[in-house]
Amino acid sequence: MTDVCRAMGVRTDVPFNQLTDEEKNIVYYGPAEKKHIFYKAKNTDHAGEMDFTYFNATYTVENALSKVKDDKGMKRVEKFLKEEICPECQGTRLSKEARKPLIRGIGLDKACQMPLNDLVEWVRGIPDSMPDEMKPMAREICDSFLDVSKRLLDLGLGYLSLDRAASTLSTGERQRMQLARAVRNRTTGILYVLDEPSIGLHPSNIYGLIGVMNDLIHDGNSILLVDHDTEIIKEANWLIEMGPKAGKNGGYVFTEGTIEQIKNDKKSMIGPFLTNHYDEKMRPISPIEQLFEFGKIHLSTNQIHTVHPLEVDIPKGKLTVVTGVSGSGKTTMILESLLPAIQTKINDSSLPDHVKDVQMEGIEHIKLIDASPIGINIRSTVATYINVHDELRKRFAKTESAKSKGYKAGDFSYNTGKLRCPTCDGTGTLSLDVQFLPDVHVTCPDCHGSRYNKESYFIKYKTSKEKEYSLPELMEMDVSFAKEACQGLKGVYRKLEVLENLGLGYLTLGEETPSLSGGEAQRLKLASEMSKSQNDSIFIFDEPTIGLHPLDVQILVKVFQSLVDQGATVVVIEHDRDVMKNADYIIDMGPGGGQDGGMIVATGSVEEIKNNIKSITGKYL
Repeated sequence: MTDVCRAMGVRTDVPFNQLTDEEKNIVYYGPAEKKHIFYKAKNTDHAGEMDFTYFNATYTVENALSKVKDDKGMKRVEKFLKEEICPECQGTRLSKEARKPLIRGIGLDKACQMPLNDLVEWVRGIPDSMPDEMKPMAREICDSFLDVSKRLLDLGLGYLSLDRAASTLSTGERQRMQLARAVRNRTTGILYVLDEPSIGLHPSNIYGLIGVMNDLIHDGNSILLVDHDTEIIKEANWLIEMGPKAGKNGGYVFTEGTIEQIKNDKKSMIGPFLTNHYDEKMRPISPIEQLFEFGKIHLSTNQIHTVHPLEVDIPKGKLTVVTGVSGSGKTTMILESLLPAIQTKINDSSLPDHVKDVQMEGIEHIKLIDASPIGINIRSTVATYINVHDELRKRFAKTESAKSKGYKAGDFSYNTGKLRCPTCDGTGTLSLDVQFLPDVHVTCPDCHGSRYNKESYFIKYKTSKEKEYSLPELMEMDVSFAKEACQGLKGVYRKLEVLENLGLGYLTLGEETPSLSGGEAQRLKLASEMSKSQNDSIFIFDEPTIGLHPLDVQILVKVFQSLVDQGATVVVIEHDRDVMKNADYIIDMGPGGGQDGGMIVATGSVEEIKNNIKSITGKYL
């Protein structure tokens, strides 16, 4: 390569940043010239000659990009790419001609940048701003827009702008957009399958969602809904309940019927939550006068995005819930302000530009427990994540059968050990390259997904109950079953017991962590924190109830209490009413979303929020 560069007139004995502009231009944009050169091999004394055609860096990257067929190829190319705002349209996507016409003093580009809440008010004034002969047509066009936008506002999407890239929408936002479009199209005879559309919705927006679904039904459509929100479930004509538990202990339809039938069915798990016959108080709530007994964390910020300057106190050693309608500024305040501010203080570096001050006496650690996937490849499993696999490998290496064959702990590793399956190299799956289509992953035909070879099944560990299991057999067990099998292994037993207490007893030890749901990932991340003193720690949870059954929410609240008992300060961004009702302190953001939000509307105990007429959340508590 150095010989090729020199042949093109580019020096190779100086750093790239010291090249002349002409030399850099050759590297980036040089012509595709044919050259004949003499070269010396890098690691030998041999020399030779070669004909080559020079392709510049820009062409090489563009050519590689055009040939990308999978994620691996994209990763190789993307490090040479960067995205910038178009200098011509400034990100509006519109040509100069399209930006010229003005209505009520605003061009199409500015209109598309307005939050929907503001845009609706602007559109309402358009007909009266038109000449008389154009008013009828303007009213017809504007009424059509207002009809569509009403549904979006009902669904709590008023903070979005029309130019918002669809790729930046959350799953819940995208699903609600599709619902609004379906209502507008006035379809009939269609079965709509909705997968937890209530995700991320404040209780005030749930009723807008119910209204949209009712509109679809009135037009002659059917809706199959997967959801846990009891307010939505109560609207169902027919309810199918799966279970009775999770994993291997579930998978059955164990109740079905009308809402009234389910309410009266003693087998039903959801029934008590539909009749409100359950104990809403799941933990001891701190008295108002003791809220700040352990001190407070104070955050002071300037304006950022649509969030106004804030001054907020969070009680230490308590459970604080931050709530508010979608787009009200919860994420900005906690994840973009509080979290980085405390991190920089802990690391003794400068605060984010928009943060004026953060006071956090006694805080040494801050931990974000979010729904991001755990691990980046299929070699990461539940057992490896909680360090159970290492302990099991050491124990199996001590068995007589392992010693007789000379196996060490490292041989039981399915990443590098001798006992891993040679066909799949310990991944449990094979990747098939299908031309013109994404790669297909199939279970390994030799190990059937266990990751181990046949020899590993003959090396057994005898439990305290005189039962014998091989390591691949243990890895196929769920946490609850494996816990009983590992009673004689105290370290393993304790870690599995923590997982079971977190409601994850149905996961298998060999389950791939990237495949876990967001809620499962959050709880698994917590497993290593549950037995430590946390007096100097803050835990931040970002909507941890997503995808959780009300019974799972009860387990989650107990987890929060366990952390508080250990001295931790717990801050939860949440919309779930049961979580809010069990908070020591609530910070309600709003009053609306986008430009209509970004302020702290109310703070205090559950009772104080209930009685605060400014709080939208209070109405639903």
